[in-house]
Amino acid sequence: DLIVHVRDITHPETTLQKATVLSVLRNLNLPSHLLESVVEVHNKVDLIERYKPTEENALAVSALHGHGLEELKQEIEKKILTATGKKILTVNINLEGPQLSWLYKEATVQEVEVMPEDGTARVKVIISSSAFGRYKNLFPN
Repeated sequence: DLIVHVRDITHPETTLQKATVLSVLRNLNLPSHLLESVVEVHNKVDLIERYKPTEENALAVSALHGHGLEELKQEIEKKILTATGKKILTVNINLEGPQLSWLYKEATVQEVEVMPEDGTARVKVIISSSAFGRYKNLFPN
């Protein structure tokens, strides 16, 4: 669904390495949408003072220090959701009904926040549009 290209930005041949990797990827006859959505990651930015990527849409990270990793995670999530046609939703459910079980079977449940006072829960899921349509038909409220 996604290619993440991590480069050691401190390597003296980093630009040549990028060109080589892109050439290999093109020769693999991958779908064009996959090649067009590559996430470019510049690693080891902690070794270069005040590093700013010159390439459009490149993300600067330091895996060693954790710098930029949250932004990388968000970008990967966004691109995966776009590529797979899924979305992240939070739905309110009644815990006495079958909704939670259904969501565990048909979606990816990320979080469940139970409200014991009224027997409900807020459930954060990753779900396809078609599965969400089925959910709404089965559980209209």
